[in-house]
Amino acid sequence: MDVPRSDALLVVRAQLGDRRSLGELVDRWHEPLWRYVRRLLDAPGAADDVAQEAWAAALRSLPRLREPDRFTPWLFTIARRAVLNHLRDRYGRAESPTAGHPDETAEADEAVPDDVPGVLDRRQVEEGLAGLPPRERDVLVLFYLYDFPLTDCAEVLQVPPGTVKSRLHRARRMLHAQLVEKGYHE
Repeated sequence: MDVPRSDALLVVRAQLGDRRSLGELVDRWHEPLWRYVRRLLDAPGAADDVAQEAWAAALRSLPRLREPDRFTPWLFTIARRAVLNHLRDRYGRAESPTAGHPDETAEADEAVPDDVPGVLDRRQVEEGLAGLPPRERDVLVLFYLYDFPLTDCAEVLQVPPGTVKSRLHRARRMLHAQLVEKGYHE
């Protein structure tokens, strides 16, 4: 019987030159990484290219990964950086990470419902996500669709955990508004 190996073990073996372990890591994480990139870009063709760029960067950097048990947030950080580079190239300018956003920590304490009542199918949620700005879409995708804990979200997004909480709060409100606007009522 073939026992599934942990990502950390696969990383260490890949760092030691085991091509089979490297292939297993890529097989295991290619689809989730592509879906993450696809959700952030909302463009399937660009997602293919950006995911490939992310994998190329990850494979070049894998020998220097010092914490193999942190492989997943490390990989998604590289993917996010590839998405940002693509968007920067596409729009020809770098946007300040906080441009156009009010003090994020000030909003976290507001009392607004955290979830969208009722049952929505995956397509409806993806429609709502597609209408959100990239930074709000990013935090929702990591936290809810990939089940990253706050600390891993913070690592990928390169912000403090408190900022992740406030972004989640704002993103949930925005998603709720998007879905209500599209006719999905409470």
